[in-house]
Amino acid sequence: MRIVSLLPAATDIVAELGLAGDLVGRTHECDWPPEAVKDTPVVTSAGFDADLMGSKEISEAVGGARHSGSSLYALDLGKLAELEPDVVLTQELCEVCAVSYSSVAGAVRTMESGPTVLSLEPRTLTDVLGCVERVGAELGVPLEGARQAAALRQRLEKVRKSVAGRPRPRVAAIEWLDPLWPAGHWVPEQIRTAGGEPLLAEAGEHTEPVDWETVRAAQPEVLLLMPCGLGPERTEAEKELLTGLPGWAELPAVRDGQVWVVDGPAYFNRPGPRVVRGAEVLAHILHGVTIGDEVTPDEARHATG
Repeated sequence: MRIVSLLPAATDIVAELGLAGDLVGRTHECDWPPEAVKDTPVVTSAGFDADLMGSKEISEAVGGARHSGSSLYALDLGKLAELEPDVVLTQELCEVCAVSYSSVAGAVRTMESGPTVLSLEPRTLTDVLGCVERVGAELGVPLEGARQAAALRQRLEKVRKSVAGRPRPRVAAIEWLDPLWPAGHWVPEQIRTAGGEPLLAEAGEHTEPVDWETVRAAQPEVLLLMPCGLGPERTEAEKELLTGLPGWAELPAVRDGQVWVVDGPAYFNRPGPRVVRGAEVLAHILHGVTIGDEVTPDEARHATG
């Protein structure tokens, strides 16, 4: 089977199912697992260079096209047709995160091969694991999809049991720094699974920006910085967007040294199998619990300064 993935999380799922060798196309943002995707042809590009822009500039760039998505990411229609995929994996949930579904559907209609388009729309942890099963079924490996999903559920249950009965700190997760944007969808469930009480967003919620006073009023005991699409080093470089705000030093999380930078793209922003590792990382942050591999500084670190 020839698979094109237009969503990094879908690429993760394909690899989890043992089908990375069937990938014939991917997005420019698909980076996991590196050894499986490095030689896979890229069929998308961004309309701006995020490496040369600050958080506010990026937000302004995507904000003007939030409802269309098409001007943010370009799809190489010729390359897509040349690859002759049997299945194209995409999404409709967030047009700021990937090529818009309408662009993909329009492209497929012009292709003689008529590939199947599978759109993934997870909003909760249950949905994410359901996508593993759904993709497995679509790609002809339903038993493997069910097996992998079951293994991921078992890991989540292990996290829950490891923190059961412990005090539940109040946790604010921020997925963009300017403007301040709380993390919704599956992230509140990751926090709750790991023994915390999520603030600012509910499970499954598609959030909106909040003002700084809202964050201050919530009085988080733990503050997680997980900007969407930005790795820990970039987050560290921009943390002054928060540290200079009025009342920063008085936040319980700041006073107690519980401001953490985590790898958003790897474990929190993308609805793929690695959100389970995200819950394991949070169990370490919130309760010092180690589940699976030791948590590394690349996965979670105290914000410095």
